[in-house]
Amino acid sequence: MSKTTAAVRADQLSQRDTWISIGIIGMLFFIFGFVSWVNAILIPYFKIAFTLSNFDSYLVAFAFYISYLVMSVPSSYLLKAVGFKKGMMVGFFAMAVGAFIFVPAAMSRTYEIFLLGLFTLGTGLAVLQTAANPYVTVLGPKENAAQRISVMGIFNKGAGILAPILFAAVILRVGDNELFQQLDTMTPEAKDAALDELIRRVILPYSVVGTVLLALGIFVRFSPLPEIDTEHETAEVAEANSGKTSIFQFPHLILGAVAIFLHVGTQVIAIDTVIPYANSFGIGLMEAKVFPSYTLAFTILGYLIGISLIPKVISQVNVLRICTLLGTVFTLLIIFTSGQVTILGITTDVSIWFVVLLGLANSLVWAGIWPLALDGLGRFTKLGASIMIMGLCGNAIMPLAYGAVADAINVQQAYWVLFPCYLYLVFYAVHGHKIRRWKLA
Repeated sequence: MSKTTAAVRADQLSQRDTWISIGIIGMLFFIFGFVSWVNAILIPYFKIAFTLSNFDSYLVAFAFYISYLVMSVPSSYLLKAVGFKKGMMVGFFAMAVGAFIFVPAAMSRTYEIFLLGLFTLGTGLAVLQTAANPYVTVLGPKENAAQRISVMGIFNKGAGILAPILFAAVILRVGDNELFQQLDTMTPEAKDAALDELIRRVILPYSVVGTVLLALGIFVRFSPLPEIDTEHETAEVAEANSGKTSIFQFPHLILGAVAIFLHVGTQVIAIDTVIPYANSFGIGLMEAKVFPSYTLAFTILGYLIGISLIPKVISQVNVLRICTLLGTVFTLLIIFTSGQVTILGITTDVSIWFVVLLGLANSLVWAGIWPLALDGLGRFTKLGASIMIMGLCGNAIMPLAYGAVADAINVQQAYWVLFPCYLYLVFYAVHGHKIRRWKLA
């Protein structure tokens, strides 16, 4: 296969083409968010349906996100070979296959087949993320990149607010809390029948998702989305990179990929653990399902602040520094605070609301890291983006670390795993992104 559409430089696009591109990429980020953040419901749902430990339940996130580690670099070569649009189509088709795998998994109530479906969904998403993130980063002035990425974040997290609520509305029933409490007292035959019925509720929604993903792949392939030339280098960048032969000669990129690994890990822990954490205080699944949406709402609030203030009032790097410091503070407050409060009609421990506030702290970290890490890569941009996307496997590793500590100690002290992550993110925001040459001792 070869590219059929001539690639153009981002600075050659008309304003109309730029806005069309932003709209289409925004739709992609909406899909990313919907498919990704529904895991916040799948984790506690599968924990009940398969009677899993905390650690085993977070294999949902592991299977979904470890595909980024496996597929990111191959995705960059796919995009080089066929271009952005065909590559995105392949990504959507792979995601559709993953969604359809949920049907035999549910019919047989086999957790391992569900994990295979989640891995396949993540594989397609890795291709799409490898294409979409550098695309929107170069689609305009670099000092406004965080602003554009924040707009994409609103699409992504807006879908994330809807996904757990809509999915819960489809698969949960009135009286399920009572059913969950009665499972341990049922006969083996009655319990198996109840769990079979419970898990088969995912068949219809994932069949619809798979069909929609197929249609979106065809749409993107024939959409007016222009091919962007990321191989073009300005004279200044070409001179700076003239002696570069390896992506590992860009320390700010490699350190940025580590930052992405830790950032997405902190983000997914904040969203995917908040329901089980609320459960530990006696709040049932039907009531706790709103907490991921509250977390994502604070994330969107952060995006809106970023769009309003960057770069006119504050630079994107200073926003990154503020957000990483906030994450450090909120983590300590989760661990060390306790006491009952009533907020939005929900009476629970105050520490849960600091988990929710991590949504605000995490909001502009992704948008701050990407332009800093890709700065000056020139012809290495696609490969650099794939290294960054590999960092998304932090979504796979970090929840398992949280789950292991939660099983060994308790769910509140398990949030200690976030503390060193935020300390590193502060380092990258303050100094790490400035390192352009490895120094030997």
